[in-house]
Amino acid sequence: MKKIILADKAGFCFGVKRAVDTALKYREKYDKPIYTLGQLIHNNDVVEFLKSKNIYSIEINELDSLKEGDVIIIRSHGISPKILKTLEKKKLIIADATCPYVAHIQQKVEKYSKSGYSIVIVGDYTHPEVIGINGCCDDKAIVSKDGSNITELPSKVCVVAQTTEKQENWEKVINIIAKQCKEFIAFNTICNATQIRQKAARELSSQVDTMIIIGGHHSSNTAKLYEICKENCKNTIHVENSSEIPEEVIKSSKNIGVTAGASTPDWIIKEAILKMNESKDLEFNEQLAFMEENDVQIAVGDVIEGKIILLNDNEAFVDIGYKKDGIIPLKEATRDENVSIKDIFNVGDTVEAKVVSLRNNDGYVVLSKIEIEREKAYDELKYAFENKEIIKLLIKEVVNGGVIGRYKGIRVFIPASHIELHHVDNLESYIGKELDVNIIEYKIQRRGTKIVASRRDILMKQQLERENKTWEKLHKDQIVEGEIKRITNFGAFVDIYGIDGLLHVSEISWGRIEKPEDVLKIGQKIKVYILEADKESKKLSLSIKKLIPNPWNDVEEKYPVGNMVLGKVVRFADFGAFVELEPGVDGLVHISEISYKRINKPEDVLKIGEQVKAKIINVNKEEKKISLSIKEAE
Repeated sequence: MKKIILADKAGFCFGVKRAVDTALKYREKYDKPIYTLGQLIHNNDVVEFLKSKNIYSIEINELDSLKEGDVIIIRSHGISPKILKTLEKKKLIIADATCPYVAHIQQKVEKYSKSGYSIVIVGDYTHPEVIGINGCCDDKAIVSKDGSNITELPSKVCVVAQTTEKQENWEKVINIIAKQCKEFIAFNTICNATQIRQKAARELSSQVDTMIIIGGHHSSNTAKLYEICKENCKNTIHVENSSEIPEEVIKSSKNIGVTAGASTPDWIIKEAILKMNESKDLEFNEQLAFMEENDVQIAVGDVIEGKIILLNDNEAFVDIGYKKDGIIPLKEATRDENVSIKDIFNVGDTVEAKVVSLRNNDGYVVLSKIEIEREKAYDELKYAFENKEIIKLLIKEVVNGGVIGRYKGIRVFIPASHIELHHVDNLESYIGKELDVNIIEYKIQRRGTKIVASRRDILMKQQLERENKTWEKLHKDQIVEGEIKRITNFGAFVDIYGIDGLLHVSEISWGRIEKPEDVLKIGQKIKVYILEADKESKKLSLSIKKLIPNPWNDVEEKYPVGNMVLGKVVRFADFGAFVELEPGVDGLVHISEISYKRINKPEDVLKIGEQVKAKIINVNKEEKKISLSIKEAE
């Protein structure tokens, strides 16, 4: 039984299809003749179809025939910056249908040319794509088909390839460059779809007795398919459409392989296969059946699966098995503003996405990976709410009454009172932070789902765990370091490993302290002695005074009777003045010992803070009393 086998990925590549769709869209938009700079597609049937729609091709030397406001389509091959400036100068309406893959090559060539690299292009120097790429380095590139014309190379070289070039030619050139050049950068820019098409054609041509190549006679990529298949199958025929297929080939061949160039639309392939199918004995493979079913309907909201066929910096193009390819814009692929699409996908990846638009400006089905993730995120948040699981939230903004966090793009509100266990004055400081939270409210409403989160339970649990561990480490008579957190009129509260301990004013110094803030500051680090550590009542009493020797212990040795001493007047009484000899040790100058003259009040002759000289007339260690005489010192 005879059969026809259609090669994988035969026919229109997405870049050519995009260019044709662009031309048709602009024709509909402006309702006047549209012009393409050079043949939009190397296929006479399609060219004639475009002419029927008032879409005509003109060459560069015919640009003078265009006037301001005319529409010009830049085909998928792209053009040089010099030609683009010419079009802009004429004030034409420009529709750039340059294949994103070709545009990517142009960007690389321009970048590395400006960085001092000489450019080598693997391809056909007469091909419009190569001409456009060469224009990005001021037409100074070395263009080589297979390396045979490369005799001498500069010291620094950047190598790129025509998107439709054969892989074996690329490898030949690279081998030659590797031997001659010390420093080179190589970017294999052969289109992945081209490689797949060529590989499929090579494999199929080795399995059949006749190979039919369908495509324009001037199409570069179709010619390469013919060359590849001819190597494996001697009976390989290149035709432009079904009318060129010889009848004897259909009758004499048992197994017929079919492939088509990137400029060949599906309807021409179908016509050719249908012609060869006049015999009822012929079998169709699954791909032709797929082509017939390609009018399958999709709708916004559908979740579909596809394969990445091309990437540029901001978009991923996806084969979704539909009459139009899909596109995932960067903003629908990730919320991370610091990555490119190439950090997320690789060509050949299978992706699941949701349809968000059936047609964008370029005619593609717009897909979203984020929407898939959003639905999963809602399910995860609901599960966390029902099961009291902790999730992580990235805080993005401050709003009235709290902050907004994002969980995989989902908006979650945290009230200000649920951010910390204490009052927070500056909520802005939380922006950009990732917090562990519990979902305390998940409510589906008409305007959307209300989701509220809290840290309080988590923080309370963490605080309790820290306190329990700390209480295990603290004990009476221990010396520890802490930080002063609050100061009151009766003392200061010191943070000891997360627990507040009270440093009473009477335990700050052996000397008299009027106000704790006179000697302590918030944030100050101090060493303290633990007077009491009661875990049950959560009472922690501290002392600085215990770390300092009692100045009264050796007071008799320090202040012998009969000696002169300097001191500072610190307070008055009706019966005399108290003079501080050192912190914690005051001596009394009785009013009768202040002067030989009669005085009514101590403050008549003395001032607080005044330095005075006095004679020690008595020391009582047990009663902690020292008697002084200023008049004896005089």
